[in-house]
Amino acid sequence: MRAKFDIFLAACAFFVYIVGGLGTFAGIFLLVFMEGRDLWGWGDGRSVGYLFFCVGLGLTILGVLIMRILRNRKLV
Repeated sequence: MRAKFDIFLAACAFFVYIVGGLGTFAGIFLLVFMEGRDLWGWGDGRSVGYLFFCVGLGLTILGVLIMRILRNRKLV
């Protein structure tokens, strides 16, 4: 049971890391190419790009920290 839960936590950490990376690169794309355009009624593409970029970086950092914590804990 413990091994399955450990694998589940590792998969969740990896998923958060991947989503953060995708959000970061989507934010960079929006910053560069969508300046001054309305993005599906959410606002200017550049401002949504800043949001995606910052949240993506935060999720990437969170995913790395969770993976490091899971790697360094002692398994019984």
